[in-house]
Amino acid sequence: PPASSTAGLLSPFFRRQRFQLFIPSLSRPEKTEESIRGEREREMSDVSELPSKEANVLKGHEGGVLAARFNSDGNYCLSCGKDRTIRLWNPHRGIHIKTYKSHGREVRDVHVTKDNSKLVSCGGDRQVFYWDVATGRVIRKFRGHGSEVNAVKFNEYASVVVSAGYDQSLRAWDCRSHSTEPIQIIDTFSDSVMSVCLTKTEIIAGSVDGTVRTFDIRIGREMSDNLGQPVNCISMSNDDNCILAGCLDSTLRLLDRSTGELLQEYKGHICKSYKLDCCLTNTDAHVAGGSEDGYIYFWDLVDASVLSRFRAHSSVVTSVSYHPTDNCMVSASVDGTIKVWKA
Repeated sequence: PPASSTAGLLSPFFRRQRFQLFIPSLSRPEKTEESIRGEREREMSDVSELPSKEANVLKGHEGGVLAARFNSDGNYCLSCGKDRTIRLWNPHRGIHIKTYKSHGREVRDVHVTKDNSKLVSCGGDRQVFYWDVATGRVIRKFRGHGSEVNAVKFNEYASVVVSAGYDQSLRAWDCRSHSTEPIQIIDTFSDSVMSVCLTKTEIIAGSVDGTVRTFDIRIGREMSDNLGQPVNCISMSNDDNCILAGCLDSTLRLLDRSTGELLQEYKGHICKSYKLDCCLTNTDAHVAGGSEDGYIYFWDLVDASVLSRFRAHSSVVTSVSYHPTDNCMVSASVDGTIKVWKA
C-alpha cells in the first residue's frame, strides 16, 4: 500500500456529535405452538454449535492473565498478564512456544500482524513495545503516553500502531520510521481510553467518559456516540458494520457503525470493576463475553437472549477471543489460566 494511506492520520479532526436513535420494539404477531417449537429447535441447534467444552488449559503465567488473542489464522494465540510477560501458544495442542520479556510492569494488551512476523504490546510502564516474533527482540519502544497504556492495535498494513491510554489520549506510531515519537495524538476524551479498533479509514475507541468515538482519517472528522456509561471494551463485527461496546453497568451494547443507532443490549453478566473483553462469533450470529464471577456468556445477536452460560474460571474472565473460522474460543482469567473451548 502507498505511504499516503497513513498520511491522513496527520490531519486535524473536526467533531460532529452523533445522537443515539432508540427504536421501540414493534408489535409482533401472536406465536403459534409450531413457531414456538421451531424457535426452540433453532436455539438448541445454536447452543450445540457454541464452544463450551474445555479442550485445553494453558498454564505458565505467574499471576492474572489480562488478555488472550488468536492470531489471524487461528493456529496460535498470544497472552499477556500481570507477570510482565507475553506468551505465544499453540492452543490446540496445549503447547507453550515462546515467552517475551521486556516490560517493566503488567502487560495489558497484545496484537500480532497478519503475517505473524511482528507483535505490539502495552501496559503499566507507559510504553508501547514493537517486537520481532521469531527472535523475541524488541525492535522499538514507543514513548509518549503520560500514564498506563490500556490497548494497542496494528492497522491493516502493519505500518501504524494506535495505542489507547489512561492519559485520555490515542497515539499513532509509525512502525517504518526510526522515530519513537507519535505521528498523531488525539486527546479529545475526558477520561481514560480503554479500547481501540481500526478499519481501513477509521480509528474507533471506547472511553471511561462514556463515549465511543470514531475518527475518520480521510477527512479529519470525529463522531461521538455517548452511551452514558463507562466503556471498557469495544470490538467490531466481522462485517465491520457494527460496534460492540462493553460497559461498566454490566451491559454490552451493539451500535450501528455508520449511524450510531443503538441496535441491542445484552445483559446477565457482571462487569462493574474490571476491563472485560467482548466479541462476536465468527458468523456474527452470537455475542460472547466474560463475567467477573468466572462465567462466560453467549447471547443471540438479534433477540439478546442468553443461549449459553457456563463457569469457565475460578475468578474474573478478563478476555475472550473467538477463532476466525472454527467454533473455538480462548478465554483468560485473573486465576492465571488460559482455556481453550470447543463445541
